Amino acid sequence: MAVVADLAIETRLRMAGLRPTRQRVALADLLFAKGDRHLTVEQLHEEAAAANVPVSLATVYNTLHQFTGAGMIRVLALENAKTYFDTNVADHNHFFVEGPNEVLDIAMSNLEIDNLPEPPEGMEIAHVDVVIRLRPIQR
Repeated sequence: MAVVADLAIETRLRMAGLRPTRQRVALADLLFAKGDRHLTVEQLHEEAAAANVPVSLATVYNTLHQFTGAGMIRVLALENAKTYFDTNVADHNHFFVEGPNEVLDIAMSNLEIDNLPEPPEGMEIAHVDVVIRLRPIQR
């Protein structure tokens, strides 16, 4: 089963214009094996270590940015100085749960965005990211 998954990952990397190196394949397999999710460089590095994939933190960082540049994932930068990488590249928005720093998807059908400002001349709006911050109710 892992061989079939690796072939699919290799094909996906090639289609994105990336050479399927051993490290890219291993990191992509870890990243995409669990469906849509949000994780940091450090979290993927920890998963790689737990799976006995020998990669440095810098390699994970560089690989995630290569995946982003190739359109395979997208970046979600939050105010808390953490950068999350989102495996769901379709238009959608997020809840951010303060404390555990958890990111959750919001379905686009649940949110309407109206009255956006006109972009400057020669520019167009590429995407609107909405992050709704949550915290437990204080009693």
